[in-house]
Amino acid sequence: MKASSCSPLAETMNDREVAEYLLANPEFFAEHAEVLATIRLANPHGKAAVSLQERQMEMLRDKNKHLERRLAELLRYGHENDSIASKFNRWTIRVIAERDPYALPRTVANGLREIFDVPQAALRVWDVAEPYAQADFARHVGEEVRIFANSLAAPYCGANTGFEAAQWLVPAAGSPDENPSGGAAPEPAHVTESIALLALRDPEANEEASAFGLLVMGSADARRFHDGMATDFLTQIGALASAALSRLLPR
Repeated sequence: MKASSCSPLAETMNDREVAEYLLANPEFFAEHAEVLATIRLANPHGKAAVSLQERQMEMLRDKNKHLERRLAELLRYGHENDSIASKFNRWTIRVIAERDPYALPRTVANGLREIFDVPQAALRVWDVAEPYAQADFARHVGEEVRIFANSLAAPYCGANTGFEAAQWLVPAAGSPDENPSGGAAPEPAHVTESIALLALRDPEANEEASAFGLLVMGSADARRFHDGMATDFLTQIGALASAALSRLLPR
């Protein structure tokens, strides 16, 4: 009987052991170039078998394509963040420049609609100083809304499930949701699919202080505000709005 050309050791080595051996002995293929030249691998694209070098090149090309897509994605996010940062700066300037306390809440909401292209925005504040108690922005807010605002440690983004605060929303001028009659706005359930809610807290108080107001943004697009979206800029908007509107509180 003809002796086998394979050693007993080679016959008992499994795939992992072969891989570990080659990793531990990188000079193997340099010393056995003829083996490297004869290795043929299956082509992942269904073509004929290719050499090890060709397969490595194919893997590098695939990796480069993945890196290019990732880089393009990062660049897109960078451009989007630059655009949002520019809008945030414009909105901040507008809010800071507003000297009339009575007009401040309207300036905050209108700025969000006009600068950030938010379809709907509104806010309410409570426990305000006496001079502002009869203002439109200080209208009665239910206890349920106050409790919910106090529970918000971060902006809420998601579907409008019938929030009472959604009834405050005013569509942006010229938007499809605007009520051309100038009368009462249509029922929010018909025009507001997604919503963002930001609690307003006195910036001089601790983080666990009760909210003194609630800023609401809405859209007929269910994807505009969604669970899982980044909220860094929304948090900054809430912080700046809180600082500006805190002048309405009793001192």
